[in-house]
Amino acid sequence: MVKRRVHVAAAAIVSEDTTQVLIARRPSNVDQGGLWEFPGGKLAPYETGFEALKRELHEELGVEIQRAQPLIRVNHEYPDKHILLDVWQVHAFAGEPFGREGQAVRWVDKNDLFNYPFPAANLPILRAVILPTECLITAEEEDEEVFFTKLERALVEDKVRLVQLRAKQLDRDAYLARAERALTLCRQHGARLLLNGEPELLDKVDADGIHLTSERLMSLERRPLAQGKWQSASTHNSEQLEQAARIGCDFVTLSPLRTTPTHPDAAPLGWHDFQQLVETAAMPVFALGGMTRFDANHARAVGAQGIASIRDFWK
Repeated sequence: MVKRRVHVAAAAIVSEDTTQVLIARRPSNVDQGGLWEFPGGKLAPYETGFEALKRELHEELGVEIQRAQPLIRVNHEYPDKHILLDVWQVHAFAGEPFGREGQAVRWVDKNDLFNYPFPAANLPILRAVILPTECLITAEEEDEEVFFTKLERALVEDKVRLVQLRAKQLDRDAYLARAERALTLCRQHGARLLLNGEPELLDKVDADGIHLTSERLMSLERRPLAQGKWQSASTHNSEQLEQAARIGCDFVTLSPLRTTPTHPDAAPLGWHDFQQLVETAAMPVFALGGMTRFDANHARAVGAQGIASIRDFWK
């Protein structure tokens, strides 16, 4: 049986303070009725995703988009159809949203999204909505006080809200001690902390999750973490992206986009190949490798969640 292909534009409409997102409930008489979703609908003939989004939000919610940017594109296989969700994050709009077609709509805290039942295809969107657009990977800093001075500056001045604790030069005990202190600091500033290493590290430090190396990623047969923790991984090609999806990674970094001093011999992907890989990914992807905050909008435009960086945040 040849599956029908459905192209849908959807909106993650965020509140002015960026803490809440608008969701709508599907009518009980339609496919997957009663579940919650992000507002939107199918593209009409010859419409672009953004054109469809503007039309659908006016028809469904009575609002006019003023500012939006791509968030994520999700390909999902159902038994009877293949669906492409072209999701945009709406930052500004005119009008007060309400259910013009009688549907229930609700503003919910981003961190409460997983408490609502969504169609299976929406799972990567939930992750993309919750995750920030910048990820700090800490540098190999030996001096503890210098390390924490730089980390606090990134949290306070740059408002970094996602940190991957990378410290390969430390032994296990020293790493765990740094992780405990880093976790306290991240909690003070509302940031998530991922430990770079084995999942068993979370038995010692109750951080928000684990970042897997690409080697560790490829060795796994199943997801090693409970669903309540974030699991990310380093990827460099389509095979690793497929493995990340297979074991249920919540997001990944994809690198190197550009040549970097730390990996001068690694062939850079460039924006074109990066976009091709992101298009097939089943989770949010952070661009890594020579990235700065000036690249953030470009990265979003080609489908990335945002950028991950060491040097740009670690001054």
